Amino acid sequence: MSHNEEITVTRWWLVRHAPVEDAHLGKLSGQADIAADVSNHAAFASTAAKLPKGAVWIVTPLGRTRQTAEALWAAGAERVEPVVEPAFLEQAFGAWTRKTWDEIGDLDDAIAKAFWDAPATTCPPSSETYATESAFDVCERVGLRLDDLAEDFAGRDIVCVAHAGSIRAAVAHALGLDAEKALALDVQNTSLTRLDHITSSQGTNVRTKRGGSWRVVALNQI
Repeated sequence: MSHNEEITVTRWWLVRHAPVEDAHLGKLSGQADIAADVSNHAAFASTAAKLPKGAVWIVTPLGRTRQTAEALWAAGAERVEPVVEPAFLEQAFGAWTRKTWDEIGDLDDAIAKAFWDAPATTCPPSSETYATESAFDVCERVGLRLDDLAEDFAGRDIVCVAHAGSIRAAVAHALGLDAEKALALDVQNTSLTRLDHITSSQGTNVRTKRGGSWRVVALNQI
């Protein structure tokens, strides 16, 4: 690094929302607005203690992310009125929303059969794919907004309470993973994932994305 080079690090603190009943029942919640179980005070205290002061806070339009943010504030995190950001919503499952995996497996149609072989690129009826090369999907909307907000809040801390699907997509964006590998990531409820976006005034970063590079600091931290 030269004496004139300035490095800016924007820190993302991604928290998955608290558990919902659908998960215990084996259902796909998707973008259904299902309430979260915020009774695990110890989990919130552990995560809240890791979060920075003075951060920008983001939630999605689904109530379970706001509930989780409220529980984190009650556990000691600094209360900040959050920005509501739809780009970090969970994957939409359309006609399969709130169906169990068994119910989807029992469907006698080509889409359901294809989904088991290629879940990242198969589009459930009236929904979106996790990732494709030709359609606007979860990975694309998350990646684009990560880059946008990293520029808008350069040098800041950003706490984002989101969903398993969008956090996987964020990690995939940072590491350049394909979607199938991203779906293999385990993201537990109330866990913390840390990403840094790094920019240089000299443009000397090796892995450049819109003038910056990404690194993963922590994944799925409880």
